[in-house]
Amino acid sequence: MKAKEIREMSREEMVQKLDELKKDLFNLRFQHATNQLENPIKIVAVKRDIARINTIIREKEISQ
Repeated sequence: MKAKEIREMSREEMVQKLDELKKDLFNLRFQHATNQLENPIKIVAVKRDIARINTIIREKEISQ
């Protein structure tokens, strides 16, 4: 997910996407622990998306 796409979202959409990504991260970690995850790089990508969303939410809070 690109930062430009995230900035176009409303705050509610960002929070909803953040919750969804956190659930995905939990599931990926669970799959990794049980050796069912084929591509562990997905965990890194989801973590980065979570960080991007948190950063943009904070930027919007500061600017207001």
